[in-house]
Amino acid sequence: MTSSRPGMTRIEAGASQGPQRRRALEIALAVGLVLLISVGAVVASAVSRESNASATSGAPTGPASELKLGYFGNITHAPALIGVNEGFIKNNLGSTKLSTQVFNAGPAAIEALNAGAIDATYIGPNPAINSFVKSKGESISIIAGAASGGAQLVVKPEIKTAADLKGKTLASPQLGGTQDVALRAWLGKQGYKTNPDGGGDVAINPTENAQTLKLFQDGKLDGAWLPEPWASRLVLQAGAKVLVDEKDLWDGSQTGKPGEFPTTILIVNKKFAAEHPETVEGLLKGHVEAVKWLNDTPAAEKASVVNAALKKDSGKALQQNVIERSLNNIVFTVDPLAGTFKKLLQDGVDAGTTKQADLTGIFDLRALNTVTRDKISAAGLGQD
Repeated sequence: MTSSRPGMTRIEAGASQGPQRRRALEIALAVGLVLLISVGAVVASAVSRESNASATSGAPTGPASELKLGYFGNITHAPALIGVNEGFIKNNLGSTKLSTQVFNAGPAAIEALNAGAIDATYIGPNPAINSFVKSKGESISIIAGAASGGAQLVVKPEIKTAADLKGKTLASPQLGGTQDVALRAWLGKQGYKTNPDGGGDVAINPTENAQTLKLFQDGKLDGAWLPEPWASRLVLQAGAKVLVDEKDLWDGSQTGKPGEFPTTILIVNKKFAAEHPETVEGLLKGHVEAVKWLNDTPAAEKASVVNAALKKDSGKALQQNVIERSLNNIVFTVDPLAGTFKKLLQDGVDAGTTKQADLTGIFDLRALNTVTRDKISAAGLGQD
């Protein structure tokens, strides 16, 4: 017998019967070993595929190495400003790294969330609804409320009533955003037609908030539906007046809380939440602490700390009268006011920025209720 290539045996003619039987046994053992290795490889491959499938299907994999969180530089996002800048969120994440990104309006934040650039974000309800509808329930879950109120339609002083708005030009932060939808829905109830392209009885130009202030000061806008602090800035720094305070449009029939409507909520990528429930719970613990701080802290100290956080994120602090007026217009709450969401959806449908859909499943408040030891309702639109 001679050895040729490794792993192969050649049997030569004329060899004795004994060695042949021995070689036959060796061959049989070798074949058996190859079969055993092959079976092991198949099993390993199957286990690997199962493991990979488990990971991609959202099975829990422990705390995330990093949480990428979005929010806006608005007073209506004060729970995020305080949660991030005072360390409430970071301190509850354990070894998970916290990174943040500041946005101007909801649709841009949703794009980042769906692209994986962020994992969770503070946002207005309508962009969250749009994402849920477009993805057929696969993209996001609403896990908490953050703020109610703090949105107004402010206009030039000579505009006295809704009848004076025909042919005028108004602004909103971004097409399909919460204030944009609120403005279009309200104008519709006044008998005006508006188009997403800016046409109609009243022109609506989605505009970045800081630019809206300048355009209004320059006389190029007649008004805007804005969140705080921008509504207060137009009133106190540009001479605007309040035509509509949105809280007056909510009678409490959906929630039992007259004047309250969700301005800011906290959402998370659904797959991220399934894979890292501990991280989501840590985020919620920090969020709950931030909201409690905002509600328990004396007004002067609260204004000072929130203003410092705004300066850190935007590079400029607000005038004292602006931040005080802004904070007085907002209720900070972890309740997302789920009972309002069917109306919010219908407003989006009427405004032409979303489609009619079933919102069942948009809320997952289980972790929030675990953290708060409360029973905040999902109003039949998800788990609580």
